[in-house]
Amino acid sequence: MVKKALISVVIALLLTFTLLGIFIVMQPDEFTITRKITIAAAPESIFSEVNDFHKWDAWSPWAKLDPNMKTEISGPESGKGAVYFWTGDQEVGEGRMTIVESTPPSLVKIDLHFIKPFDSSSTIDLKITPAGANSDVEWTMNGKHNFMSKAFALFVDMDKAIGADFERGLSQLKTIAEKPQNN
Repeated sequence: MVKKALISVVIALLLTFTLLGIFIVMQPDEFTITRKITIAAAPESIFSEVNDFHKWDAWSPWAKLDPNMKTEISGPESGKGAVYFWTGDQEVGEGRMTIVESTPPSLVKIDLHFIKPFDSSSTIDLKITPAGANSDVEWTMNGKHNFMSKAFALFVDMDKAIGADFERGLSQLKTIAEKPQNN
């Protein structure tokens, strides 16, 4: 009797995990997260902030999460080839960003590679478009989901979590870019 009950429990668990695995595999293979803001500044002024990793800590939403975060910038001062490496607590993790395309004053494209808390790669586009006396800034992250990130996304709304960080960063970028010395 006990043996039969144990076998039933094992079969039920196997079936549950199999169905969960199938459900996870069927989740989207790619993700896109986008946020936009209008900034009362010229595209050139905004571009200089996003194209230079030396300026990122002033507006990046993650820089303030871990005041002990260590950063290292290498390569050119700004633009294509510039590399930003960080390592911090569990909240900011560890990773590397490399500017792979820099088109003044409209686009900065970045390869983003997270090392911790889990290995993943994505692409970031920061697009700046003139809008009359203002500029529209669009921050987009595109990436591919592996099995673990698909499973993680079942429990955490990535668009909401990362999107909130993007909104905070864009707001901080707006504050900096709209200061009189930047216009």
